[in-house]
Order: sequence, then C-alpha cells, then structure tokens
Amino acid sequence: MTPQIALPDQIISPRAVLYIIAGMAVLGLNDNFIPYIAPEGSLWQFHLLRGLLALGVLGVIGWGSLRPKRLWAVVGRSLFQAGSMLIYFGCLAILPIGIVVAGLFTSPIFVLLIAVIFQGKRVGWVRSLAIVTGFAGALLVIRPDPAALDLVVFLPILAGLLYAIGAIATRAWCEGETTLTLSAGFFAMLAICGALGCLLLPAGAPGAEGFASRGWMPLTADLLFWISVQTALALVGIFCLFRGYQLGEASQVAVYEYALLIFASGWAWYLWGDLVSPVAMAGMALIALAGIIIVSRRSV
Repeated sequence: MTPQIALPDQIISPRAVLYIIAGMAVLGLNDNFIPYIAPEGSLWQFHLLRGLLALGVLGVIGWGSLRPKRLWAVVGRSLFQAGSMLIYFGCLAILPIGIVVAGLFTSPIFVLLIAVIFQGKRVGWVRSLAIVTGFAGALLVIRPDPAALDLVVFLPILAGLLYAIGAIATRAWCEGETTLTLSAGFFAMLAICGALGCLLLPAGAPGAEGFASRGWMPLTADLLFWISVQTALALVGIFCLFRGYQLGEASQVAVYEYALLIFASGWAWYLWGDLVSPVAMAGMALIALAGIIIVSRRSV
C-alpha cells in the first residue's frame, strides 16, 4: 500500500525497521531462487502451485477473516497486483535481478504521476524533480541500446506501473479489508492466472528462456521442493512487512523497503556470481532517492 505521511514529531520504531529490513532480506534471497525453478518449470505452474500452497496456509491461519467486504474491489486490486508479479517473476528468469527489482521500485513514481494526470492533483518542484530523477535512474539501470533495442528490458518498469495502480486501488477501493483478505485475494488471483496459463499454453522444451511461454511441465521432486521453499519464504517475508507496518508509521518505515535493491543484488552476487555494474548501481541509487523523496514529502 502506498504509505501515508508521518507527522514530524513521530519517532521511528526500531522494531518496525528491523522487521522491514528482515522482510527485504528474506524476499531478496527468495527471488534469487527463481533460477532453480525456471529451467524445468513454468511461470504459470509456479504461480498456480505457489498460490494454492499460500492459500492453504492463510486458510489455516484465519479462515473466517478471509471473506472480503467488497468482492469486486479485492478482485480488481488483485488483478493489477497479480499482473505486476507475473511480469516480475517472468523477468527474473531472463534478466539480472537488479534490473528487475529496480524496475518494480519505480512504482512510487507512477503513483505520483497517476495522481497528477488522472486525479488532477498538484505536486511541488521537489517531487517533480524526483520523478525525473527516478526515470533517469531507470534508464541507467536498463541502458536501452537504440541500435539493438530489446523491449524486454522495459517489462520490469511495466511491472512497477501495474504495482502502482494496485497500490492506489488498495487505498481507494479496499478500505476496511483485512490484511489476510488482501493477501488471499492476491494469491488466489495468481493461482487462477497460473491455472489459465497451464491450460492454454503447451508444454515446451526445458530452459529458462521458455519459463513464461510454456504451460504445465512434469512436476519433479526438485521442482516441487523449490516452489515450496519459495512459498514459505514469501510468506515469511510478507509477514515481516505486515508486522513492520503494524509497529511503525508507514511513511517512516516504507523507505527501508529499498533495502531490497541491496539484498537482491547481494544475494545474486553470493549465489550466482552476478555483479552489478557501477552504472546500474548509480541508477538504483537514483531510483531509491526518488522513491524516498516521494514517500517522505507531504502527500499530494
């Protein structure tokens, strides 16, 4: 959810910060496990199985509190969030994780742009400069080559746009819905999208490049193990985030989510030997700076 703005006299809760950072560390590690799944599995199979496993856990935790107050609102919000994650995880199989995470973190910039363009709200020069800074950072990360332009590198930014729309929908449509309800709606939508992909797409040859274009693949013990690990760690990371936002003011702790840029890239270096170039690192820093400015200034 897009954070609200804290009052100047509010004190940051150290426990809230620790929960947010812990959540980012877990999710950064978790996203780096996709290369274990992509060569033999399918994006749609992954989301179908992960969604069903997550729904099972959420059902055990709080079955009675999963019913939404406004079904259409939760479904609409879940469509945008699920679309964002479908693109995000699809890109993790074929692009460096730093590029993918940086693209997703353009979402605060899009939240502000949507508020200005479609809601007629005004922003000051500081946040206007933050928008320019953020997009400049995104270009540094993806470094599109006009001579050999590959539109795939822009997909993480599309994921950031869809995530931003979902964040706005969370605030505008889903007031009063419980965290468990929104989480269940999100995973249910991913499971439905996964099931449709498995039904409509044929099984393909193994290889990470076909992760998003094939349907159901043979379910090996290794594949099921890594999907189960991914599901468990995702739930742990999400729990840490929710707990962090319960303990601290959203606008104060949200900026620590940018630690995911560090953790995701750090785990990628440790596990896979992937190094972030200095130019891409500078771009990530600009995106993080833009996002921090946007969520820290007074709301539009």
